[in-house]
Amino acid sequence: MTKTGGLVAAAGLLAVALVASLAVGPVAIGPARLVDVANALIAAGGRAGLPADYVRDAIILCDVRAPRTVLGALVGAAMAMAGAVMQGMFRNPLADPGLVGVSSGAALAAVLWITFGETAAHHLPPALAVLGLPLAAFAGGLGATLVLARLATRDGRTEIAVMLLAGVALGALTGAATGVLVFMARDDQLRAFLFWTLGSLGGATWLKVALTLPFLVALALAGPFLARGLDAVALGERGAFHVGVDVERLKRVATVGVAAAAAAAVASAGVIGFIGLAAPHIVRLAIGPGHRALLPASALVGAALLLLSDVAARTLVAPAELPIGVVTAVFGAPFFLWLLMRRRGRVVG
Repeated sequence: MTKTGGLVAAAGLLAVALVASLAVGPVAIGPARLVDVANALIAAGGRAGLPADYVRDAIILCDVRAPRTVLGALVGAAMAMAGAVMQGMFRNPLADPGLVGVSSGAALAAVLWITFGETAAHHLPPALAVLGLPLAAFAGGLGATLVLARLATRDGRTEIAVMLLAGVALGALTGAATGVLVFMARDDQLRAFLFWTLGSLGGATWLKVALTLPFLVALALAGPFLARGLDAVALGERGAFHVGVDVERLKRVATVGVAAAAAAAVASAGVIGFIGLAAPHIVRLAIGPGHRALLPASALVGAALLLLSDVAARTLVAPAELPIGVVTAVFGAPFFLWLLMRRRGRVVG
């Protein structure tokens, strides 16, 4: 498939996922009805002047499904782009944002807030109190990555192998601390943390959308610089340097961009696995490894995969709702195993 064809196919998949996310739920709203409600909202200039038979569907769409759909698309795109950058930087298609400590750092900060945040929330403005958990998770994910980058940097050079090994150690350390806090937590706090670690778009709001969007936009704007550098790094760091790439600057931009985008995604929707691993590799199989097309196509496919997973989470056990991380794991784990077997076959062959 050509790069243009791949981008068009990815955009088409995302369009289908967007319609499905808006249409499917306890109250079904078909595609034709979606168009009618949108036209009625435009004609009325908002919900105030809507005809009575459109009011219910407009409330569902504007207050529940639209923010959930937009947030899901942003989170999926952020995780997939972050995964594509990490795979390029590590020169390994099995890499994902978790390698830089985002998930483990965010989880530790989240359980800290869930366990001790009730007291702190009383001393904060209402808006900050409501956003305490996502803000804590964001700070924890970004902070863990910055610590990891500092550990892996010596004399102005960041060693990728050291970053990988330090990430394993840091993940074990934060996991142990998280385990201690979980042991101390009450039953209601434990349930809240468990639900957060499995991921959900159920708490989506326009405020969370506004907080997540800038970090995805920043990573997308860095895309052209990252694409050229990551293509060159495929030749090795020395080869990239000889073709004019500032490798250390590339590592810094990639690490900070991935950390910020992935931390914002985890803070908004919890820990959702396999999107950052699967989406870039699916795109790479379809259109090749060139990052100029790989990064935007991965974002489109990641957004579509997360939205379709959310639709499945809402419908498989209706009227209850599965954590979205369960759905992505059910489909992502077999894909990961297939990828491992495929790579092992290449090595053996």
